[in-house]
Amino acid sequence: MNHEPSTMNHMAKVQIKYINQEITDADILYEDNHLIAVNKRAGDIVQVDETGDEPLDEKVKNYIAKKYNKPNGAFLGVVHRLDRPVSGVILFAKTSKALDRVNALFKSREMHKTYYAVVRKKPQPEGGNLVHWLVKNPQKNVTKAYHQEVPGSLRAELNYKLVGEVNGYYLIEVDPITGRPHQIRVQLSTLGCPIVGDNKYGYPRGSLRKSISLHARKLQFVHPIKKEPVLITAPFPNDGFWEKFEGMIEG
Repeated sequence: MNHEPSTMNHMAKVQIKYINQEITDADILYEDNHLIAVNKRAGDIVQVDETGDEPLDEKVKNYIAKKYNKPNGAFLGVVHRLDRPVSGVILFAKTSKALDRVNALFKSREMHKTYYAVVRKKPQPEGGNLVHWLVKNPQKNVTKAYHQEVPGSLRAELNYKLVGEVNGYYLIEVDPITGRPHQIRVQLSTLGCPIVGDNKYGYPRGSLRKSISLHARKLQFVHPIKKEPVLITAPFPNDGFWEKFEGMIEG
């Protein structure tokens, strides 16, 4: 399971190579003429980076082009991102009009996101509101949280609550109000509850699967073109660990 990789010396050099899997119908959570939502696998990158691994946006473009027989390719706009080791729902725009309007929804905070995280320490208090000021070091790709504003910092806010516990693992529901790089990871770590597998932010062991126990579960918004309410829900990864928590969650 991804949450208990060995820390023994002979295991230290073990690496799980990233497996590139194409997008199929089973990965699609929502699609219409304007938008497409995918259940991102932990390990997928959203956009191209220095690794050279095929990014998710290219995979989704290929899926659309193949499905709708578009030999010249398909338009796809990236409107938000999930960190590489995070799984869950991610939304893309299929037209430039939808891209502009969905960007506006994110900017005005009319895109409501719900995440679930698994930690080993029970949060104290069990629920509440966290506000920090974050500074990202782009060279190290690490974000630091401060309890007061500092030069170059961005305000980060989220609500959280303890949902339940299984065998010493605690499930936390997180509703981010802002969308800062690594926000949930660093804010929960600052609370004293680093996410399972996230050794970048204080968990003692990393995951051999290159994943952390953070899942983007829901997106709720009013469709920018149709003006209808939309709720997109991403099932938990089928990895033998997340399934333990599925019954704790409504919807």
